[in-house]
Amino acid sequence: MKNLTLLLLVLAFVSCKKDDDVVQYDPTPYTLEYGNFPAPKLPADNPLTVAGVELGRMLFYEQMLSKDGTQSCATCHKAEDNFNDIRRFSIGVDGGEGRRNAMSVSNLAWHNTGFFWDGRAATLREQALKPIQDPVEMNETLVNVVTKLKSSKMYQDQFTKAFKDPEINSDKVALALEQFMFTMVSHDSKYDKWLKGTAQLTDSEERGRVLFFTEKDPFNNIKGAECFHCHNGFDFSNHSITNNGLDADADFKDLGRFEVTKNASDKAKFKTPSLRNIELTPPYMHDGRFVTLEEVIEHYNSEIKQSSTLDPLLYTIQAGLELTPQDKADLIAFLKTLTDQNFTTNPKFQTPF
Repeated sequence: MKNLTLLLLVLAFVSCKKDDDVVQYDPTPYTLEYGNFPAPKLPADNPLTVAGVELGRMLFYEQMLSKDGTQSCATCHKAEDNFNDIRRFSIGVDGGEGRRNAMSVSNLAWHNTGFFWDGRAATLREQALKPIQDPVEMNETLVNVVTKLKSSKMYQDQFTKAFKDPEINSDKVALALEQFMFTMVSHDSKYDKWLKGTAQLTDSEERGRVLFFTEKDPFNNIKGAECFHCHNGFDFSNHSITNNGLDADADFKDLGRFEVTKNASDKAKFKTPSLRNIELTPPYMHDGRFVTLEEVIEHYNSEIKQSSTLDPLLYTIQAGLELTPQDKADLIAFLKTLTDQNFTTNPKFQTPF
């Protein structure tokens, strides 16, 4: 009798252990933190869940997504650099060099004009798969990516937790990456604290702030840097796709948005990036031509080039903003108040491995 009782206890223990090992779908909603920003309009067909976001984070740092297993999304979007690449052009798995500077991965939940410098991806899930397949970047096929992920028990379990159905496919890879990148919100800079009344700007930062948000008016002797026209709102970008006067028509090398639309009016037009964490993301512009913020400011101060597709807002400042060295220093001091160190060190966005 004792032996029978012992056998039943062992069988019950084994049965419970097997039940415990069964991976279950976990629909627990993910709470998005976005400070004082307006609530983003996220796609209804891909709600944020704790399991989905975690899967996306795993995939963001997963080197199996590349051809030779040496690169992940995070290779060219490093946390300490505002999830950007401080190299002028990123280097792919086969040593190939890209032709545009990597864009930062932050506050993407509010982008509504497409992704990449030319806006060629309409959605974030579409954007997420393109670097994987790009022959100059990760140079892998989606078929191979799925095959590699299916061979991993860890990923089999995580896909089940995130999507209920254990099937692994490229659509789910894109949805998970989209979920994770939607959570990457930078909203806690010194400027944000100043807005809330919990921090004070220095005299130089305040002068820079005023210059940033002021339009030059020579008739009334008002000095302004006019930055706010394109870099406005809580994300310091209108996310428009424009020509910001880097080159004259004869010097266009990268035709930008035109490569997507084939519309001549889109030549040399590129997406306006956010200025949040701009201190951490050199070099600047789509081709990384400017190494410092001083060079960027001098471009708008005195070096705008006339062209057939130049943004009309820039016509008015082609004669120059007449900024003094002190004005430029103050502008840079203000721009540095947009740095959010809590974002770049947030463990939620770091590697899970």
